[in-house]
Amino acid sequence: MKKKKKASEEAQGFLEAAADEGKKKSQRRGKDNVQKFYSVAWKVFVGLFVLTTALQTVYFLQEDEFGVIRTLGNTQIVETPGMKFKIPYFQHITKVSKAAKQFSVGYDLETDESIHRESFMITSDYNFVNVDFYFEYQITDPIKYLYASEAPEAVVKNLAQSYIRDTVGTSKVDDVLTTGKYQIQTSVREKLQQRLVEEDIGIQVTNAVIQDAEVPTEEVKRAFKNVEDAKQGMDTAINNANADANTRIPKAEADADKIIKDAQAKKESLIAQAEGQTARFRSLYEEYAKFPLITKQRMFYETMEDILPHMKVYITDGSAQSLLPLEPFSSTAGSGSTQDAGSAQAETNASPAAEARQNQNAGSTGDSSPSDGGAQQAEEENGEDMDEDVEDIEDIED
Repeated sequence: MKKKKKASEEAQGFLEAAADEGKKKSQRRGKDNVQKFYSVAWKVFVGLFVLTTALQTVYFLQEDEFGVIRTLGNTQIVETPGMKFKIPYFQHITKVSKAAKQFSVGYDLETDESIHRESFMITSDYNFVNVDFYFEYQITDPIKYLYASEAPEAVVKNLAQSYIRDTVGTSKVDDVLTTGKYQIQTSVREKLQQRLVEEDIGIQVTNAVIQDAEVPTEEVKRAFKNVEDAKQGMDTAINNANADANTRIPKAEADADKIIKDAQAKKESLIAQAEGQTARFRSLYEEYAKFPLITKQRMFYETMEDILPHMKVYITDGSAQSLLPLEPFSSTAGSGSTQDAGSAQAETNASPAAEARQNQNAGSTGDSSPSDGGAQQAEEENGEDMDEDVEDIEDIED
């Protein structure tokens, strides 16, 4: 019995020793696992730290971006694009877009749904209108944009609504709906930009456009549409009239210019002709002043040469029906020059009474003939005509 008891005790001791050994091994194994875990965790932490530090050190800027670096409260703007470096954990970068941004008043820019509380307005002549505005703006100073105002976009939109209502409220409904849109949107943009300069939040408004303007009721819409159609018709008629005027006026100007030039040419021609006649008369007068008698005789002969070839002389006693014509003749008296004018022919168809009278005149005058009496009478008339021409020349000379 003692041997069995001793053997069981030894076996139990061996089991206890084996269990203790297993516990010790498991404890050592657990410590190794913990050490491995901490080792891996540390490596992961170090890797993450290095990665985070690298990410905090390098950043990239696009061409349409500003970079605002804040270093312990101090700010700096970076504008050049590309890869940049900064001090990690001490410098923080904020990127701001340079591109134009937009917002709307009176409707939703994304869904295009009308916002009645923003678009409904009243004009100066107490009419109601719905006006939708579209704005574009840019960030000019990113530091002021980030730190001068908590919500700069909301500030800009509220100011835009205020100036829209102020401008529309001082305008008539016809101007808002038709011809005055450009003046209204220009006024709103200028007022808004001036106020933003005063607020100094780093934003500049670049465009303001009336997207839509209409009256609330359909009846008024139709009335204003008719007015707009009539104005367009008037503009079309005016444009057509201007086009017709642009076609007719150059032609009329060309015709007037031609008439003026023709008149000037005729004027110059008449002046030249008058000057020529004046020069001719002056030369004639100079010759007359040198030799008055000879000039008078020459003028008389030249006049006779122009008149006699086309003139017929009839001799009558006043009661006879048959006349005696004298055909053209030439004379060589005075200057000594000789001009052949053809032979003179006479046809006598006189009555017996006329012949008796001619015979009686021949008997009373002796050797003188009727032809001699006619020549003497012609010379007396020519002398009278010459005296008249001389008197005319003397009057001109005086």
